[in-house]
Amino acid sequence: MATVTKQARKKIWALLALGTFTGLLLLPLFLSFPTGASGETAPAASPAKPVEKSRDVWYKNEGPVMGAPAPKTTDGPKDYPRYNFESRVLLWVGLQQHLYYGSFVLAVPIFCMIVEYLGVITKDKALSRKYDQLAYDFVKISLTAYSLTALLGGIVIFTFLTLYPTFFTYLSSIFRPVMATYALLFIAESGTLYIYYYGWDKMREGFLKWVHVSMSVILNVIGTVLMMLANSWIAFMQSPAGVDAEGRYLGNIWHVIHTTLWNPINVHRLLGNMAFGGGVVAAYAAYRFLTAKTDEERAHYDWMGYVAMFIGVCFLIPLPFAGYWLMREVYAYRQQMGITLMGGLLAWLFIIQAVMIGALFLTANYYLWQGMERMRGAERYQKYIKYMVFVLITCFIVWLTPHTIVMTPAELKAMGGQQHPVLGNYGVMSAKNGAINTIITTTVLSFIMYQRANKIPTVRWAPLGNAFLVGLFAMAFINIIWLAIYGYYIPANVRVGLSVPQVASTLSCLFIGVILNSFMLRGAKDTGPIAWGQISVRSQYALIMLATAFTWMMGLMGYIRSSVRLFWHVNEIMRDNSPWAFTHTIGFGANMISFNVLFFWVTILFVFWLGSLGIKKAPVTVPAGQKVPLPASSH
Repeated sequence: MATVTKQARKKIWALLALGTFTGLLLLPLFLSFPTGASGETAPAASPAKPVEKSRDVWYKNEGPVMGAPAPKTTDGPKDYPRYNFESRVLLWVGLQQHLYYGSFVLAVPIFCMIVEYLGVITKDKALSRKYDQLAYDFVKISLTAYSLTALLGGIVIFTFLTLYPTFFTYLSSIFRPVMATYALLFIAESGTLYIYYYGWDKMREGFLKWVHVSMSVILNVIGTVLMMLANSWIAFMQSPAGVDAEGRYLGNIWHVIHTTLWNPINVHRLLGNMAFGGGVVAAYAAYRFLTAKTDEERAHYDWMGYVAMFIGVCFLIPLPFAGYWLMREVYAYRQQMGITLMGGLLAWLFIIQAVMIGALFLTANYYLWQGMERMRGAERYQKYIKYMVFVLITCFIVWLTPHTIVMTPAELKAMGGQQHPVLGNYGVMSAKNGAINTIITTTVLSFIMYQRANKIPTVRWAPLGNAFLVGLFAMAFINIIWLAIYGYYIPANVRVGLSVPQVASTLSCLFIGVILNSFMLRGAKDTGPIAWGQISVRSQYALIMLATAFTWMMGLMGYIRSSVRLFWHVNEIMRDNSPWAFTHTIGFGANMISFNVLFFWVTILFVFWLGSLGIKKAPVTVPAGQKVPLPASSH
């Protein structure tokens, strides 16, 4: 009887804990709801003073004026205090570092949730404990990073208050309820994270383990909502809504949050954060692999690096499509902004972006090919790699070829125009769309080869399945390349629509191909076990390269998104009249991005070092050469 009572007491406390965290999540959301049905505050009771109304700059509906107009700043110490240094650069560094760490602490708990859940549902107890240890390693790293994120957030607010007081006062007056909700959610996330981490050992078994997994879900919901609230501020600066032409708040906070670019930025940033987080965790695993003293440690961190890389690349593949959606919405909002981005002042930054994207996909493929060294029987696929390298390099060259070239007047005259007579044909979007879709499709093919490296399908319909896969990829490549060529013969407004069938071909290979291949490998014959840890150190440097390229590209795209506002704090609402209201040169921007990347990696190495102190030994070691099941049929 006493035993039953004790178990019941545990369940009651577990349910109370779960309810408390759910309440912490929902309370700020209820507090942020508008008081009226339309989000407008009730008008004053005095009939003698009519409420002034104005029209929303984006939604075009009328609302009561509830705020002051955007201030008109002057180049003086009152609006722009200065300390013998460019204030914008100081803010740039603070915001970029906060974004890096914020992205990392958003992505890593999602990894923990996925891996811990795999451990709970896995029937193999030894493997379950291994997954649990891996999730614990992830959250141990993020705990230190979380403290640094909060510290950097405080530095950013202090920098705004001291260097841009007028602008920050205006922005906070509009986003007051959002900032209050953000603060409450941050407290809830902090409490959930620390209890989630320190309660790990107490909640390892039975029902309490499911409570622990539920806490990880709540933690990630809070983190995602925090990201979306922060995105509303930058989306408002780029595409304001909820205010009139003078910048006066019209009483509907949802309109202020839900600007035209908010959802595209949310999707793009979430995918980017996950890919970035996977890269950083993979770099940590590579760091631990390179410093490991035993074969068992190398095997463990080889496996950890693969899992992190696998998750990161899964989110990298749809990232270019999310970027296309964001650019399309920018064009729809203001065509001039789109031209500035893709064909004007900032166009060459996208050439640099193409180099980084190409490097990412080349590195990911190289890691998969190196990973085949772990598996006996993978030799049969080695003969195809040289052809895949040729396809990837060719597409990479097309992808980074500029449409116009920076030249002196003499060079321009000698060539007969700014567009090269040959290379200019490969710098248009029709060619670039075909190139990037071919790169992604080839990467999917590499992964399917990796899945099959030490497997031989034994299902009855294997010959039919193989024929279908060959036909699927052949038709996808033909369709992508044919549409890229066809785009040269049709008007530009029609050519834009060709990206849809190209993307459909790529996604068909991704989803249909990988899922079909996974079904074909059920009960497959092993040609040899996966020898975790028996892989070249070049593969680990590839993981570090992958993470560094993610970091550099995040800094570049943030700079592009911010620079498109040109000399506006809030686009067409509040002008930037500081001495630094100009767009830096490409060289200066590249140097600043590189400095931010270097600074982040110096500090994150310190976080890695702290994470390795006192780390508990994995309860299940993986001797070199032992087979370990992995998610998504990756073994």
